[in-house]
Amino acid sequence: MAIENWNYDLSHSSVNFMVRHLMVSKVHGAFTRWEGALSFDEQNPAASKASVTIHTASVDTKEEKRDAHLRSADFFEVEKFPTMTFASTGVKKVDGNTFTLAGDLTLHGVTKPVELLVEFLGRAKDPWGGERAGFSAKTSLNRKDFGLGWNVALEAGGVLVGEKVEISIEAEAIRAK
Repeated sequence: MAIENWNYDLSHSSVNFMVRHLMVSKVHGAFTRWEGALSFDEQNPAASKASVTIHTASVDTKEEKRDAHLRSADFFEVEKFPTMTFASTGVKKVDGNTFTLAGDLTLHGVTKPVELLVEFLGRAKDPWGGERAGFSAKTSLNRKDFGLGWNVALEAGGVLVGEKVEISIEAEAIRAK
């Protein structure tokens, strides 16, 4: 098999994050508007490429006041930085169907290399004559590395918002015709 182009099926995919809150719990959120391109070679994964553009104003934590704060200059500053982007720079096989996807993440005007651990979940024909493939990916990053440093010190110690952000992506893609 050679390299194949795929389109993300956004209705069966998600870009999610999780961050500590008050040092005692984790808040979950997602970005609801994004798009990208995927070229995948199952026999030669190193030839594969992925790119994603996420609309930062689409942040959704199920709490409108918090979402408005995340869109403000304290965090994503969506008026100035309406998108964040990821562009892959390499793929390496870890074992079986697990790979490391390296790439450049640009967030809040800062570009840094990141690595995602990706599991290829398989491919199948769908009932409508198409072919689908599934991927699950995760990584973590320090939000301060991207200039997202707003915080409040807590009286009992610690901070209101954790620095480490855990990211998980579930992607289903449809083979382009």
